[in-house]
Amino acid sequence: MNTVETRQRKPVPRQDAMEPQQLSTMNLTEPRLKHGFPMQIARTLAMAAWFNCCCVVIFVTQLLGAPLYLVKKEWFYTYMAYTKQNFGLVITALTQYGCPTLFRVSGDESVRGQVHLSADGMLQTQFPERLVLIANHQVYTDWIYLWWIAYTNVMHGRIYIILKESLKHIPIVGQGMMFYGFIFMARKWESDKPRLQHRLEKLKTRLSGSKSTKSSFDPMWLLIFPEGTNLSLNTKRRSDEFGRKQGYPLTKHLVLPRSTGLFFCLQQLRGTVDYVYDSTIAYEGPAKGSYPDKYFTLRSTYVRGRAPTSVNMHWRRFAVADIPLDDQKRFDEWLRARWAEKDELMNQYFETGRFPSALAGSIEAKSATETQKVAASTGYVESYVRLHHWTEIIQIFAVLLGLAILCRFMFT
Repeated sequence: MNTVETRQRKPVPRQDAMEPQQLSTMNLTEPRLKHGFPMQIARTLAMAAWFNCCCVVIFVTQLLGAPLYLVKKEWFYTYMAYTKQNFGLVITALTQYGCPTLFRVSGDESVRGQVHLSADGMLQTQFPERLVLIANHQVYTDWIYLWWIAYTNVMHGRIYIILKESLKHIPIVGQGMMFYGFIFMARKWESDKPRLQHRLEKLKTRLSGSKSTKSSFDPMWLLIFPEGTNLSLNTKRRSDEFGRKQGYPLTKHLVLPRSTGLFFCLQQLRGTVDYVYDSTIAYEGPAKGSYPDKYFTLRSTYVRGRAPTSVNMHWRRFAVADIPLDDQKRFDEWLRARWAEKDELMNQYFETGRFPSALAGSIEAKSATETQKVAASTGYVESYVRLHHWTEIIQIFAVLLGLAILCRFMFT
């Protein structure tokens, strides 16, 4: 075990009491491992048992509902959204009990009034039912935290993610994601384009069973990481080489985005989606200039107890009508300009310990703790990743429990 992993972290003073000069060194403290080898084994067994058991339960639930496609497609898609909600509950519970994680959310004026604290003191977002969500890709846990954002918006059953094709071959999990309607890409545009177009056609078709009251189309959050991969030493090097060849300004903290997939998605969804929501993600712990993938792998976060000190998200939104979608070159310039802004946001985070926020005075904190009230007064919502109540876990097993009870009455 190397010295980086075992180094003890010095106590960090409260951020609201720190001067800017002090905050600039806050991220220089390196995260440490919380659990020794015996506890890691125990946690691995416990978490694997929980996750695998729930995945099997959800997959069986999906198989039981699959015939609905032949009966009525609207029922099938609603049922699969229910099973997708269940997976959102699984990963949220895993994070809540396995590696408690503080979330800090801020935003600019475009999302003012859409970020709140719920009655039980948890993050609550009020984003639209249909949107395209883009984000920088720091580590593999990004999608877990963004799925939790969907949970805070009651959209965890309506999120769609564009993934690399190899993931669909994972036993049970891969097949389950196919039921969810996730979009798998081989990173070969000739073969990816028709597949992507087919899935997008389904996402812009209004079903008669739609539960949406705000749109003529079914609810949908489409999550895309324009960088195409997470940030690491190798991906940053390749990104910089590509940028130099193209004559693009280089970013300090991000991988340069690729515009082709996002451009095609927005073109296809134009007229059915009003906004693109942009999340800039930063993890507290690694020093400026280092890469979080060295610290916050799935194993180190969930098994070894090295969760981020906090996960920070800064939100913006852009009207699709204002995005240049008639010319890919102009769109590419637009996207790189947004990434330059995100890079500056990241730089400010590393310098001050916080993203900027224009939400001060718009966050209600009636049932919040004193710490949450202090944060809210400066424009930040602070909340741990968690469920509203542990009893929501019952929903994961509800179909199979109901079937078991029915069978008992029928055969006894």
